[in-house]
Amino acid sequence: FCSDIFQISCKNIKNVTVKETVCASQDRLCLQIRATQSGTVRVSLDELQPVKPRYHVSDVLHSLLFLCRLRVNWKREDCVCLTWGLGQYKLLVSFSPFKLEISCDGEEIVTLNPENKLYFETLQDPTSKHRHCFPSLETTDGLERNELRLRTVVQRAFLCDKSFPSQCKDDENRCGLWKETFRQFEDIKANGPSSVGMDLSLHGFKHTYGLPEHADTLVLKDTSVTEAYRLYNLDVFGYDINSRLGLYGSVPFLLAHKLERTAGVFWLNASETLVDDEPPGKKSKISPQTDVRWISESGTIDCFILLGPTAAQVFSQYAQLTGYQALPPLFSLGYHQCRWNYEDEADVKAVDAGFDLHGIPYDVIWLDIEHTNGKRYFTWDSQLFPNPAELQHHLQKKNRKLVVISDPHIKIDPDWPLYCEAKEGGHFVKNREGVVYEGTCWPGESCYLDFSSSKTRSWYARQFSLSKYEGSTESLFVWNDMNEPSVFNGPEQTMPKDAVHHGGWEHRELHNLYGFYQHMATFEGLLTRSGGTERPFILSRSFFAGSQRLGAIWTGDNVATWEYLKISIPMLLSLSLTGIQFCGADVGGFVQDPDPELLVRWYQAGALQPFFRGHSAKMTKRREPWLFGDDVTSAIRSAVQDRYRLLPYWYTLFHQAHTSALPPIRYCIFICGALLVCPVTDPGVTEVKVLLPGSDELWYDTNMAAVHNGARTLDLPVTLNTVPVFQRGGTVVPRRAGCGSSTADLQQHPITLTVALDSKGNADGFLYLDDGHSFSYRDQMQFCLRRFTMRAGAPKTTVTFEFDAKRGVLTLTGLDLEIRKDWEIVI
Repeated sequence: FCSDIFQISCKNIKNVTVKETVCASQDRLCLQIRATQSGTVRVSLDELQPVKPRYHVSDVLHSLLFLCRLRVNWKREDCVCLTWGLGQYKLLVSFSPFKLEISCDGEEIVTLNPENKLYFETLQDPTSKHRHCFPSLETTDGLERNELRLRTVVQRAFLCDKSFPSQCKDDENRCGLWKETFRQFEDIKANGPSSVGMDLSLHGFKHTYGLPEHADTLVLKDTSVTEAYRLYNLDVFGYDINSRLGLYGSVPFLLAHKLERTAGVFWLNASETLVDDEPPGKKSKISPQTDVRWISESGTIDCFILLGPTAAQVFSQYAQLTGYQALPPLFSLGYHQCRWNYEDEADVKAVDAGFDLHGIPYDVIWLDIEHTNGKRYFTWDSQLFPNPAELQHHLQKKNRKLVVISDPHIKIDPDWPLYCEAKEGGHFVKNREGVVYEGTCWPGESCYLDFSSSKTRSWYARQFSLSKYEGSTESLFVWNDMNEPSVFNGPEQTMPKDAVHHGGWEHRELHNLYGFYQHMATFEGLLTRSGGTERPFILSRSFFAGSQRLGAIWTGDNVATWEYLKISIPMLLSLSLTGIQFCGADVGGFVQDPDPELLVRWYQAGALQPFFRGHSAKMTKRREPWLFGDDVTSAIRSAVQDRYRLLPYWYTLFHQAHTSALPPIRYCIFICGALLVCPVTDPGVTEVKVLLPGSDELWYDTNMAAVHNGARTLDLPVTLNTVPVFQRGGTVVPRRAGCGSSTADLQQHPITLTVALDSKGNADGFLYLDDGHSFSYRDQMQFCLRRFTMRAGAPKTTVTFEFDAKRGVLTLTGLDLEIRKDWEIVI
């Protein structure tokens, strides 16, 4: 046997829990196993003959997978051993009980279904006389929906656990629900309960990461005695900290890490999903392992095991599945100034002038919903913004951009041509009766565009053309908000699960994809607007796996407190590790008013994170950087200018993310391995502790020009103007010598290289340059990528130099070098 796909039906597999009504056939499930050349195993389970097709997630996997031939190494009646590659990978398929064991070079990495908890509820025909009549479930005693979901779905799934008495396994009244009632909402399931689930063990691993988005620690917590991690996109204003409840986006990707290996698990399912994570106990005497259990409300089991073995290889394997981070236009890595809302054109121009007056660079100013005509997107308030194109030209003369908001809800207005066109074109989501679904959001009564339809996405993309979007120019970019979707009068403030999308799919099947699809449609709109030549910039609040291909993400409606500043760091690191690398948090906090110290510390932290935007709600006090006194203005100016000087390095890091999937930020916090930063996240701090890793590492304090050995903790004094930043020995970091007023001014300043030697006197680094805005780097190969290397023991050459011992700076002059030509300096 030798094939790309290993497939069997479950008539050969014993003890798999399959709940169905009609048991005329024993061939209930179909198992497919595929392996890729890059070290990924795909395990898929679906019904063999369903009453109707089950939902399969589309558009997330970015390209065709290059499959390896699977070979039968040996087989017995109850199991078969498959191998691929050069024979280093092996997969043992056991039939009774069903289990998959994946190993590499003799080391067992992952076991699927080790506790025999695989669970699969088959679809049912509601008209069949054999259909079981399940009672509706109503909330009682104030039970919240997430707790209800955890109780009911998990309760059904756990019927396959041997710890339950046998009579419970046949108790259909407990293991299925056709109707649920939550407060005043009723959820009718068209084909009955359809949850799927599977457990797996990660052998030798104690620490797991990922599963954003949650306001929680970077390392996943033990959920054996607490709530599971919930993946269900919701509009959560001022979300709770240290919570595993779902927020605005979901990436069902988990990473496990130990000293010798990194592995990943990607669960491709867009319905509501719960993940239990149980690391080994502290007193475990056997080989440690982390047990993980996935349960999704619907869809199929489509699970990818990423075998690494290095972290970099896992990042690359995941990017080969879902896509690499888009290379952002250079301006979008600068500073963004946003508020809900800048009042009118005069207000925008005054804020723009304020940045110039106070010498603070910025690139983009943003307009929230109030800029529109009655919250009708793609329009302008004619009183407040009578000349939007002229406003954009005013900004463009300074090489600055304007971003406007575009949400997925459309105001119900029979006199508005866009609403009428969308309704006549069948572009709205429908309710379970087949009528256009109506919910409330910012405009009041609204309908919701069905972005799951490619026809609707194309229609929406056309709305961004310069001929249709009156008052827009090519310097206008887009912000997708409220796209979980947010429905003010819906269950959990979102769309009912029994709403119906294109193709007859219930909303429950694809809920977590809704924002992803709007992001995709907006991307296509801006791409088409430029004729495919210019890189779009779109910020989205909601996201899914693959959103990294489309633009930037932010962490939503945070609060102006020290706790939210602190939690933003693990939130962004978690996003970065799971592919969403162009990410940021609202600087200063979206709601409430930060005190001056908190505002400064947030700017300092934000300047060292990928997406850098200040944002505030309309009920807060104005907080432009110059409104808090000279000391605060100076500290913020310094943080923003440092960001701009470091942009050559940031841009190089995003090129690496775009081509190799390496996250620009990782761990606590490394800026791609060269810079270790320690943002101050507590009030009144005059000294911080910094752990410098690596016993054989050297670390250079960029503020004090001092060098320190690794594997030690430093106590460093800090002021309001300082943030500890260390450069790792052995690295080269490019900077601009100045910053100007926007990213366009960077070209006027020379590039400087900060060389930090390792203990052997060596260092190397990269610099990537292109035009900063087009796809010419990709289509015409118009870019410059340079590697800088310093090696000890090279032949000596005399040059003119100046050494500032106090600052630790060596300046070489008279070399007459050009960055676009090959040259070498040997010291």
